Amino acid sequence: MFTALSEQLAAVLKRVTGRGVLSERDVTDALAEIRRHLLDADVSVEVADRFVERVGERAVGAIALKAVSPGQQVVKLVRDEIARMLGASDEDLSGQGARHASPLQFASVGPTVILLVGLQGSGKTTTAAKLARRLKLEQKAPGLVAADAARPAAREQLQQLGAQVGVPVFPGEQGAGSGTVLDRVQQAMREAEKARCRTVIIDTAGRLQIDAELMGELDTLRKATNPREVLLVADGMTGQDAVRIARGFQEGVGGGLTGVILTKLDGDARGGAALSIHGVTGVPIKYVGVGERPDALEPFDPARMAGRILGQGDVVALVEKAAATVDAETAQRLERKARSKRGMDLADFLVALKQMQAMGPVKHVLGLLPGVNAQALKAVNADDRRLKHVEAIVLSMTPAERADPSILTGSRRLRIAKGAGRSVQEVNRLLEQFQQMKKLLKRT
Repeated sequence: MFTALSEQLAAVLKRVTGRGVLSERDVTDALAEIRRHLLDADVSVEVADRFVERVGERAVGAIALKAVSPGQQVVKLVRDEIARMLGASDEDLSGQGARHASPLQFASVGPTVILLVGLQGSGKTTTAAKLARRLKLEQKAPGLVAADAARPAAREQLQQLGAQVGVPVFPGEQGAGSGTVLDRVQQAMREAEKARCRTVIIDTAGRLQIDAELMGELDTLRKATNPREVLLVADGMTGQDAVRIARGFQEGVGGGLTGVILTKLDGDARGGAALSIHGVTGVPIKYVGVGERPDALEPFDPARMAGRILGQGDVVALVEKAAATVDAETAQRLERKARSKRGMDLADFLVALKQMQAMGPVKHVLGLLPGVNAQALKAVNADDRRLKHVEAIVLSMTPAERADPSILTGSRRLRIAKGAGRSVQEVNRLLEQFQQMKKLLKRT
């Protein structure tokens, strides 16, 4: 996430913290370099200038402190200001702000209506299903409403995604004479209420660009459905275009945008959209999409995201991800087995591997650890296909071989390699690594 920007900022701040004494000129030069990197990342000039001004003012007092390392103080100021760019308040940064499991606002009398808007190709339909999955886990009883009559097979795509995440989809009446989009949405809303949905997510139509027809349709839907949330789904890889699109939708739906969901942040996003969109529009980022998987939608926390951008990790996100995906009972059983006299066998190893795979791509998980910056991740050979290869090798063994790898003769290893479609060298390497892991676990 924001790999290039993270590397550049980390390099500047490393030089700052490496000096025992800082002058105003040192800070000014560092901020000028940071400003250039922000602009290269497609951050708004207005936002970048405001950032430099605010950090510069506070850094003058910070470098005068003798009790605390001036370099570390400047790093904290940079981190806090990036968090403010992303939407954090002073109360959030001081630890006094209230934290909520979900940033969404829910109606006291349901159902809560969430209207998703955005241009075609931003990932709106996929995001609707991801959001529905999250709300289902939060016991919000979501339902999906298909309101995209323009794109071919949009309803069918939403129904497939809804089935994948276990959330009902209400398409309303279809076919000739079924009325306008508004008629179909109102019919679908009635169906959702009958099904006792507490939250209704409406997946609206998009266009290749903002036009009067699109805005008119969205404004009509907004007035008729009275949504609690109107969320813009924007492609995080589009940089300043995402900010321009947000402004257009904000004006087009009567200033009714309540938040933004940025998608595709796991790709080659430079960071300009995330770092500019709140400062320019005042609209908060509520979620970010970090992959194609149904669970690849994360609540957005400005302070924690600032830490990730600066390579300081996000342990809270890692713990939340583990809590949501790892089976606690299975984890405790594996721990007891690992500490026992006999230790884990390859069947246990396979279970642990599946638990790890459930947390998502390896590099994404490693990126949440403090000290693992973008440069360090490049050096890590963390190919997720390697986990699949390991799984194939273990599954090619018999139960007796998994329980006691010492019986694996050369002929058995050759059979396992052929069954898994891997080389004998890979089988040998896995067995060596497994034995090393068992020794390490017994020492802890």
